[in-house]
Formats: sequence, structure tokens, C-alpha cells
Amino acid sequence: MRSVLIANPKGGAGKTTLATNLTGHFANAGQKVTLCDLDRQQSSLRWMAFRDSAMAPVNGYFAGNQMLISLPKEPDWVVLDAPAGLQGYKLADYLRLADKVIIPVVPSVFDMAATEDFLGSIRQDMRGRRNAIGIVAMRVDPRTRAAAMLEEFLKHFNLPILSYIRHTQNYVNAAARGLTVFDPPSSRHRRDVEQWEPLLQWLKD
Repeated sequence: MRSVLIANPKGGAGKTTLATNLTGHFANAGQKVTLCDLDRQQSSLRWMAFRDSAMAPVNGYFAGNQMLISLPKEPDWVVLDAPAGLQGYKLADYLRLADKVIIPVVPSVFDMAATEDFLGSIRQDMRGRRNAIGIVAMRVDPRTRAAAMLEEFLKHFNLPILSYIRHTQNYVNAAARGLTVFDPPSSRHRRDVEQWEPLLQWLKD
């Protein structure tokens, strides 16, 4: 079993979008995957409730009211969808459980400012495991000034931007039906799937 934590202190950064679509990728690749929803809003589990039983299967549970001591061993992957504001000893405990940590960041002045202390804290808690932390730029084209601003901001953290996820309604429309961009028909979301390839390769390393 391998685990990936998706975390950011700010709401609306795209954590659940990443968590559900990453789960969809694993499921469609024929792997057993469990989605662990740590947020009391339970957005990930609401997404699961809309998922058609004919789609690749996903298991999930809510763990927002308890401290996880261990993760289930049966699945190939466990995806942890963290709540906004996760910090302190809870964050440190979840970091110890995770093999990989993905931090979605929206390249705006407000979002980057809200994320700065969080990134510093994670670097401290995971010293010696820097290759296990990666950034995903959400709702941005890598050719824009916003992307350049994000890259400049991240320089002193020495953390890689794994993928740039474009701003599109494809994610919203898929989520409303309990689907992901990885669910068939695959041709519908080919451009979106291509943007995930660097992130997915990083997870395999």
C-alpha cells in the first residue's frame, strides 16, 4: 500500500478535485484505491455518492473526527483529502502516514500568501523527505504571468511544480456525476489527462 496526502491550508485550492481525480486514475488503472476524506464537509464522499456502480470501483470513508493511527493495508493506494486549515500536530501525524504529499496552489497573491507558512512547516516536518513533496498549479496556463509568479514564489522553497492543471469546466461537470477526467470515454478529456502525466510519473518514482 502507498499513500498520498493532498493538503493546503486554504479552502478552494483544488484539494478535492485532485483527490477525486487521482482516485479515478488509480481505479481506472485497475488498482484498488481507498479515498480517505478528512474534511468534515465530506466533499469527496459526496462525490462518491454520485458515482455510477458501472464505473471503476472506489472505496472511501470519513475520518474527519478521529486521529488516524494507521491506514488500511488492503488497497494499492490510499488518497487522503485533507481539510483547509490543517496544521500543528494533526498535520505532522498525517505527514508521517503519507508516502507522497501533493500541495495544490492557485497562483494568486492571496493564495500564495496563505500557503507560505504552510510550505515552510511541511519542509521542516519532512526534512530528509523533500522528494516526497510536490506542488500542483491549479487553474493556470504555464505560459502566463500568473504561472511565472508562482514559479518565482516557490524558488526559495525548492519544491517542484509537478503539473499545471488548466481552468476548465470539465472537472466541474465530471464531479457532478461522480466521475473524473480518467473515466471513459477517455477521448473526451484527452487534453486534461495529458496534463496529469508528470504528476502521475512522480508518484510512481
